[in-house]
Amino acid sequence: MPKLVSELSPIEVKRLSHPGGARPNALFAVGGVTGLHLQITRNGARSWILRATIGGKRRDLGLGGYPDVTLAQARERAREAKDKIWRGIDPVEERKAARAALAAAQKRGMTFTDAFEKYAAAKLGELGTDKDRIRWRSSIERHVLPHVGEMLVADLTVQDMVRMLEPIWHEKTDTASRVRARVEAILSWAIVAGHRSGDNPARWRGNLDALLPRPGKIADTENWPAVSLNAAAPWFAALRKRDGIAARALEFLTLCASRSGEVRGATWDEIDAKAKVWTISADRMKAGKEHRVPLTHEALSIVEAMPRHAGSPYIFTAPRGAQFSDMAISAVMRRMHADAVKAGEKGWLDARSGRPAVPHGLRSTFRDWAAERTDYPRDMAEIALAHTVGSAVERAYRRGDMMEKRRAMMVDWVKFLGAE
Repeated sequence: MPKLVSELSPIEVKRLSHPGGARPNALFAVGGVTGLHLQITRNGARSWILRATIGGKRRDLGLGGYPDVTLAQARERAREAKDKIWRGIDPVEERKAARAALAAAQKRGMTFTDAFEKYAAAKLGELGTDKDRIRWRSSIERHVLPHVGEMLVADLTVQDMVRMLEPIWHEKTDTASRVRARVEAILSWAIVAGHRSGDNPARWRGNLDALLPRPGKIADTENWPAVSLNAAAPWFAALRKRDGIAARALEFLTLCASRSGEVRGATWDEIDAKAKVWTISADRMKAGKEHRVPLTHEALSIVEAMPRHAGSPYIFTAPRGAQFSDMAISAVMRRMHADAVKAGEKGWLDARSGRPAVPHGLRSTFRDWAAERTDYPRDMAEIALAHTVGSAVERAYRRGDMMEKRRAMMVDWVKFLGAE
């Protein structure tokens, strides 16, 4: 029968010290549980040891360091270990198995950053241009990795997606929608690759749509500031008086009702001067579909008047032949507004919000003109803006893009602007 040891109190345990001598470690029975000892090394390190017989062999089980593990906790751990031994479980082997399982899980686990890099290496090459790939990667690095980059893809939840998207969902709705879709694609890859199981937390339908407002609903209430219809002709006349390539790019943008990125990235080989058509490839379009723009005489004249920069494919070039930045075109409108205000006028303000108009808002001006001042069909104006029109079935049966009808519409738009 083991020798009974009186139970030491916490203060008595604290006062224990190595007795010195040749022994590197000293063991002190603390009582309360048979075989429980406090081990003290010669340099003063302390830990709990349970001496027990397991399968006919005496084993020393470590129960943690002192004082991180208190005397009461050490006694509780010792009782649990002895109960397992009584039930035929070897706590030492059980602990080894748990550590091995944890190590294996960590090895299998993949952070979102790692998943992003592997997905990018496998799939990013499918995007059209280097600029598209840079934009794709930048959106993840800026809006996603700071929030969930170090988390394991297996641990990501819907709540993590909401936490990541909410800061930009209302202020940068288009960007947020694209980010969500890209995260969904990365996590789909992780699921197929075996790094995650279960549902995709970035899925929209039947998932995030229950927690976040629909992007289209937000966009309806957050339109870009536009030049009013009554001010369109005076504004355009003021624009034509300004010098500089950025001003001509803005003029061309207005005549074609195009996006800034489409105009800034326009290249000489996209222009068919004979047919008076500007063809923008699918990889440069927001909807990922080729878009043809009928060029009026005024729009084509702007292109033909642009100087060609040696070695540059762009029509509207920044110094050294580089592509214009969006800020350069926006700056023209800001200066136009500032000059009007200096002259004692109201400036070029959006009629609803009262904010100064911006280049993208000119597309809204065009859309309002088509709806309120003409009898052109709605679909024709939407196609001119490169918007997706109709259901998937309707689009499948519509083979043409109303090019010649749209040409007549754009001529009328030029007349409305007083640009003839």
